[in-house]
Amino acid sequence: MINDFPQVLTIAGSDCDGSAGMQADLHTFFMRQTYGMSVLVAAVAGNSYGIQAAENLPLDFVAKQFEVLAADFKIRAAKTGMLGTADLIKTVVTAYQNYDFGPLVVDPVITTKHGAQLLEDEAFTSLKQELLPLATVATPNFFEAQLLTGLAIKDRDDQKAAALAIQALGVDNVVVKGWHRPGQEQVYDYVVYADGSEEWLVHPYYDTEHINGTGDTFSATIAAELAKGQSLKQAIKTAHDVTVAAISKPIEVGHKFGPINHWASQDLNI
Repeated sequence: MINDFPQVLTIAGSDCDGSAGMQADLHTFFMRQTYGMSVLVAAVAGNSYGIQAAENLPLDFVAKQFEVLAADFKIRAAKTGMLGTADLIKTVVTAYQNYDFGPLVVDPVITTKHGAQLLEDEAFTSLKQELLPLATVATPNFFEAQLLTGLAIKDRDDQKAAALAIQALGVDNVVVKGWHRPGQEQVYDYVVYADGSEEWLVHPYYDTEHINGTGDTFSATIAAELAKGQSLKQAIKTAHDVTVAAISKPIEVGHKFGPINHWASQDLNI
């Protein structure tokens, strides 16, 4: 029947080198055997050395993309990437309130991998107060969790406290992704669920500069698995395994900070 095939949406910017953003999401959707669609909100001119230019799309065009997708397709889950302005976040929030696109995975892109803040204060406030409460699950990294909560995360107890603080903002389920500390051979991701249950997802640390798109891939996998009808707990576990596999077997693309390997998850049989 029409619209039976699992369809999933990314609301994100285009990263022209293909390593992150909308492109990483679509790579992920394809590898997870879902049909990926996109609402394009911005475009970035960049390569493995860095970003040289960026442009936001007009808000009325962003809104129109939501409208036309809702008029035709049965989107079963969606995820957000970087939303750079308060007005853009408000546009996305309004669309998600008007249309049924299923569970929403919010990857709160606030900082770079090295902790530099990307969002201006007004956009940060809108993300925290308006977008996050719509999320079925939020997937902040270590730096983003600190900014969202005002807490300094020094150990796993702090990581857990930050997840609970984000949950208190109105997010049912939260994954606070771990970080690598010198001398530490493993990385710990903490998950707290709406029912109060919790778990740690543990994986080895891989010393590589090919990690572009890890957050995108993690959140996109969750969205894809939810679109396929998986439980949230299984979707998060699958996302963890897929992302770790993609980091563990890097591909040589670009001269500096490279992409992860989405093909690696084919060997997992999940």
